[in-house]
Amino acid sequence: MRIALYPGTFDPVTLGHLDIITRATALVDRLVIGVAINSDKNPLFSLEERVSMITAECRNVSAQTGCEIKVHSFDNLLVDCARDVGANLIVRGLRAVADFEYEYQMVGMNRTLDSGIETVFLMAEAQHQAIASKLVKEIARLGGDVSRFVTPKVRKALVRQLRNHAN
Repeated sequence: MRIALYPGTFDPVTLGHLDIITRATALVDRLVIGVAINSDKNPLFSLEERVSMITAECRNVSAQTGCEIKVHSFDNLLVDCARDVGANLIVRGLRAVADFEYEYQMVGMNRTLDSGIETVFLMAEAQHQAIASKLVKEIARLGGDVSRFVTPKVRKALVRQLRNHAN
């Protein structure tokens, strides 16, 4: 069985993430979405909320593609998470050249830690290349329309979460 890990913070999950997830399902039998517990990024949504959102969004992708999709939270090294879920492939999405420099360094470190785990890069579709969770949150925080960047369910959760944080 071909198992891949697609890690991220997913705060919130965007259409860019879902694009990479959908395209990654063509490469594997099981795709594990690794939701990182990364307090350094000061996430807007709790881990439970992020896991719930991405689980809900991936149901349709799994049904459409026939690929098994699991969601797994982690707070250890990426290669250790890959081992934990039985993945020998890590999927990373690229938006721009700036992403590549960081990802290139990460691949080198991960290969040093475990040479048996490969990393593949998928370029986001052109209409999704500018989408970043950080920017989506900022647009929503300033009252902008994020409906072109996230699903309706995620947009609703984002608006609600920002309203709760403002109070």
